[in-house]
Amino acid sequence: MKTIINIKTDKEIKKDAQKIARDLGFSLSAIINAYLRQFIRNKEVHFGATSRMSLGLEKLLGGVEADICKNRNLSKLISSPEELKSFFSSL
Repeated sequence: MKTIINIKTDKEIKKDAQKIARDLGFSLSAIINAYLRQFIRNKEVHFGATSRMSLGLEKLLGGVEADICKNRNLSKLISSPEELKSFFSSL
């Protein structure tokens, strides 16, 4: 048997959440029900403030990782302020 839960939230939050759910192929009700099932199963609440990287940053870091693997575009190990000053002076 289904029941109705009434909650109060900002209009923009509801609108944005509905759009994201729709983009993922779900209704907002399905998302909320999944969260409630997880809450019951785990008896835990998790909040996160981790931001996601932008696509541009992901591509940039992917290029850096490829350079590291190929030992390209790397500076030598610098272990003193004098070496750092010398390195920047040489650029």
